[in-house]
Amino acid sequence: MKKSLVGALGAVCALLFTAVGTTSAVGAPPATVKAVNFAGTVALSNCSGSVIRMPGSQPGDPALVLSNGHCLETGFPGAGEVITDQPSSRTFSLLGASGSRVATLRAHKVSYATMTDTDISIYELTQTYAQIQRSYGISALTLNDRHPVAGSAIKVVSGYWKRIYSCNVDGFVYRLKEADWTWRDSVRYTSSCNTIGGTSGSPVIDTTTGKVVAVNNTGNEDGARCTENNPCEVDENGNVTIRQGINYAQETYIVVPCIGIGNKVDLNLPGCTLPKP
Repeated sequence: MKKSLVGALGAVCALLFTAVGTTSAVGAPPATVKAVNFAGTVALSNCSGSVIRMPGSQPGDPALVLSNGHCLETGFPGAGEVITDQPSSRTFSLLGASGSRVATLRAHKVSYATMTDTDISIYELTQTYAQIQRSYGISALTLNDRHPVAGSAIKVVSGYWKRIYSCNVDGFVYRLKEADWTWRDSVRYTSSCNTIGGTSGSPVIDTTTGKVVAVNNTGNEDGARCTENNPCEVDENGNVTIRQGINYAQETYIVVPCIGIGNKVDLNLPGCTLPKP
């Protein structure tokens, strides 16, 4: 997992990228690229995250923060453990477009968290989207409700380090195993997204849509096999592949069917496949 900050202090420098439109082959329509910055991202005490909304979320709904399950203030959830509606008063530093802190947000509860099949935490805040927009001029990032696409350009936006990594979706991993935890259908980055400790929980943004398609969570640091901080890829036949220096994320389209009216997590909704307690 990318929670550990040891050895990462040398990477504090903030790298800001302004995306511009590009033109494809002659005669083809220009490809639109969304500008990606830090607006809507948050810094946790030990990780990164973002204020997120579903495609159907309403201005008066309580805002949500997305991060990793392994970023919980209570420690790593065990294999098979699912946490719902756990009281929390955790605070988050809300960032503006340039990466400066514009406000402190506070959680009301952990709506959902797990490290089983995926690695996510969803906090419900004490403020609504409308209140955050009105007070700070910051809009939430929208989760894409579709599976990410191999080869698509992405940016991993770390609120903790105020750093943006640019790369592409290299492919998808049938099973990603790290110590006691196993994740399904994980996103594998191309090598230029060399994320470090503290980037855990960063939103992974598709630069074509500007929407969140995954949440950054781990990478193989030392070339070890299936150990903590050294995940391994396992295919449908049980074959294991180790890719030292390659990093991964967990898809977030699976969250959308599990969020109902009022931004409440409902694991019994049609199409919801998140693990249940």
